[in-house]
Amino acid sequence: MTGTEQLYEQAVELLKQLIVIPSFSREENLTADLIEKFLNDRGVITQRKINNIWAQNKYYDAAKPTILLNSHHDTVKPNSGYTRDPFAATVEDGKLYGLGSNDAGGCLVSLILTFLYFYEQTDLKYNMVLATTAEEEISGVNGLELIIPELGKLDFGIVGEPTLTQLAIAEKGLMVLDCVAHGKSGHAAREEGVNAIYEAINDINWFRSFRFPEESEVFGPVKMSVTIINAGSQHNVVPATCTYTVDVRVTDAYRNEEVLEIIRSHVKSEVTPRSIRLKPSKIDKDHPIVQAGIKLGRTTYGSPTTSDQSLLDIPSLKVGPGDSGRSHTADEFIYVEEIRDGIKLYIGMLESIV
Repeated sequence: MTGTEQLYEQAVELLKQLIVIPSFSREENLTADLIEKFLNDRGVITQRKINNIWAQNKYYDAAKPTILLNSHHDTVKPNSGYTRDPFAATVEDGKLYGLGSNDAGGCLVSLILTFLYFYEQTDLKYNMVLATTAEEEISGVNGLELIIPELGKLDFGIVGEPTLTQLAIAEKGLMVLDCVAHGKSGHAAREEGVNAIYEAINDINWFRSFRFPEESEVFGPVKMSVTIINAGSQHNVVPATCTYTVDVRVTDAYRNEEVLEIIRSHVKSEVTPRSIRLKPSKIDKDHPIVQAGIKLGRTTYGSPTTSDQSLLDIPSLKVGPGDSGRSHTADEFIYVEEIRDGIKLYIGMLESIV
């Protein structure tokens, strides 16, 4: 692959520059500036909305199908366990340390340089749209979701997240449900009222034991966990309400709306989802981009963690350099060699289909 070493060197240098700039979710304006300038300096015409930067390949043809290349440049805030300056961007023993280096800086710069590799090619079978986006870490509405309507028709996507460059062909969706069980208050010393806690217990037992009839080939059953419960104000009053929270990890066997409808049909509690935006996703194992990765020695799996993939209504593959297990950890790092491997993998998969 001619020129990939130069791409790797540029990617590592860009990532170092990104690390030294704080880019917490909703505060990514300076890293957006840097990415915009980096692309513009290389002749790429970009578009911007708030802190999202996107671009099309030079010879974009609306008659051709389009591939989305997406990763994010926001980070979480450094946790209290850091022993290093999270913004120092130092390399030691082959590791590039710094906040966001692994999640998802390595993927981001690898995709940016992959996009540049194809940018001026004239005979591509697919268009490519690069989207470097904000607010992924908080599932915010001013990130990828904001610009999807402006990206044109998309046929499938590659979402850059740290997967040890293995192929996440499915991702669980997420719904957080706020539930209220209703009773009637009364004095605890007498046979008065209807205890909302007991009403909630019946529904909680249902959440604990119910098994959805459809199961994912990748993930198995939908998983529901009651994680918070609150009721009562004093020891001698039967509580009139009991509130509880349910974490629901939806598999690709269902849409979020379908799971919500089934839940509401089985429990007495009032059930309110905080959001149904974070959808499960799946790409067929026989899809050309997946098969390209398999031919390069990668394996497929299902990812239990959510990403901006959940906002897409197109087939998408989550793959990238780095290790999800390092994300959000103290003294976060990525091996610089992983960035080289990431670029080679992205280019190798795409060259086999474009």
